[in-house]
Amino acid sequence: MKKHKRWKLIAVCLCAAVSCCMLSGCSSSKNAAKDKVTIYTSIEDYRIEYLSKRLDETFPNYDVNIVFYSTGDHIAKLLAEGTNTDCDITHSLGYSYLQQLDEKGDLADLSSYDQSIYDENLIISNDFLPQERGSGAIILNTQLLKELGIDEPTSYEDLLKPEYRGLVSMPDPKASSTGYMFYKSLVNAWGEAKTLDYFDKLTDNILQYTESGSGPLNAVAEGKAAIGLGTTATAVAKINEGSPLKIVFFEEGAPYAVYGQAIIKGKEERKAVKDVFGFLVSTFNYENCERYMPEALYKDKNFSLKNYPQNIRYADMSNNTVEEKERLLAEWNH
Repeated sequence: MKKHKRWKLIAVCLCAAVSCCMLSGCSSSKNAAKDKVTIYTSIEDYRIEYLSKRLDETFPNYDVNIVFYSTGDHIAKLLAEGTNTDCDITHSLGYSYLQQLDEKGDLADLSSYDQSIYDENLIISNDFLPQERGSGAIILNTQLLKELGIDEPTSYEDLLKPEYRGLVSMPDPKASSTGYMFYKSLVNAWGEAKTLDYFDKLTDNILQYTESGSGPLNAVAEGKAAIGLGTTATAVAKINEGSPLKIVFFEEGAPYAVYGQAIIKGKEERKAVKDVFGFLVSTFNYENCERYMPEALYKDKNFSLKNYPQNIRYADMSNNTVEEKERLLAEWNH
């Protein structure tokens, strides 16, 4: 009798264990069945954190995987992989790079999306949409300049003055899109010969041509340089943290770059991909402008952010093609 009860108890335990395994298996299958969407992006960590939070809130039934790549790695990976890539959506990639993918035929047609809401100058293809515009600025450490008894510069020509020797920092155009942005804007304003001559002279005053776009801002914020050629958005972030920095724009206007987003060709018919891309375009783009990048993107909507310059006058950035970039960078020898 006792033996019978013992076997009965073991059988009950085994049934319970099998039930647990089945339930666990069902749960795992359910999770595995979630539609996966992969986004390649080049935005900063703090913005990825916010984007991830918003996607989790909006799409609990999707497995949205955000993968960060530096701009160079981002485009290199997509060019190498073509349409045979894990990436479904490319996000925050410069226009010149998106044009490369477009020319290869790797991007899906997005003409069904409303393009009339954007600044018409930012629509150059039916295969990618604007994501943000980011300008460059001259960033001054006013405290350091005051300590050194040096006047604030008011023009690019001023930066050649001997009193600024070793006090200017700029990104290397060959390594940084921010550096190239300044280089290209001056080529458009002055012509190639004058611009190359200018940088030959400016190099005497350069503390360092940095590898990253954030390098000059960091040098200025830390008091290692007094003048940096960097991005407006990152300078504003430092100012809002309390750094003694000042943002100025010279007569030639603020150089700028436009970043876009697209769907990889062949992925556009998947519902999950369309849903996530639609959210990026119709919701996150606006939130990104409100929280981080308030520069002119839309035709009839303006944004503001504490200490962010208003009514920025932009430089001429025309003829900003891949071929022109390659040609100009071949002429750069610093």
